[in-house]
Amino acid sequence: MTTLGMKLVSIGEGKAKVSLTVDQRFHNPMGTLHGGIMTDLADATMGIAVMSTLKDGESFTTLELKMNFLRPVIKGEISAEANVVHRGTKIAMVESVLKNDEGKDVARGTATQMILSGR
Repeated sequence: MTTLGMKLVSIGEGKAKVSLTVDQRFHNPMGTLHGGIMTDLADATMGIAVMSTLKDGESFTTLELKMNFLRPVIKGEISAEANVVHRGTKIAMVESVLKNDEGKDVARGTATQMILSGR
């Protein structure tokens, strides 16, 4: 998060919001924000959201991550908001919605996390 300049905006029980300022250093050869950067942003928010639900002695690891890219981003600030959709004893499912500075959805991601205990 530090390397990419992400900023933690908010965190709550099963929720997180992170923002990122987009400039040319994050562009792909087509001149738009690289999908990997959007994925990093979504992954960070989803990880923080799941971390907020962990009990003492629990950790987690990602089993699956999926992204859908909806519109290009060239510059400005984007934010990702994640919510834990399901939190069981062994599996959590979380989703993240990325929006541009006009409030329009630019990408959506989901992840399945395995809850690890005794670590």
